[in-house]
Amino acid sequence: MNNIVSRLGSLDRLAIGLSGLCVVHCVASAIAVVLLTSAGGVFVDHRIHEVGLVLAIGLGIVALGFGIREHGFVLPAAVGALGIGMMMGAITLEHDGSEIMYTILGVAVLALGHDLNRRATN
Repeated sequence: MNNIVSRLGSLDRLAIGLSGLCVVHCVASAIAVVLLTSAGGVFVDHRIHEVGLVLAIGLGIVALGFGIREHGFVLPAAVGALGIGMMMGAITLEHDGSEIMYTILGVAVLALGHDLNRRATN
């Protein structure tokens, strides 16, 4: 049982780290677009966002799903699902700057869900 809890905590830490990388990507993209308009296209390529979203969904399903099974609390998964929904909505927006704010907000909410999940298993 402790081994499962340990793995679950590791998945949540990995997901929180991925959320941090997403925020760095969003900020770097905004700076790159402002400073280097032609090079900025590489950073805001929609495929990067789609792959990141797929990773976030996959880690969320595994870590938050196992969390419900381990500790029985649905709140971390609900908070994480809200964050994923915000990220999904942001990916549909035009690249006018607003999508960066919605993505960062969604990533932060998802990371909060993973942190709540990690704390509930400890």
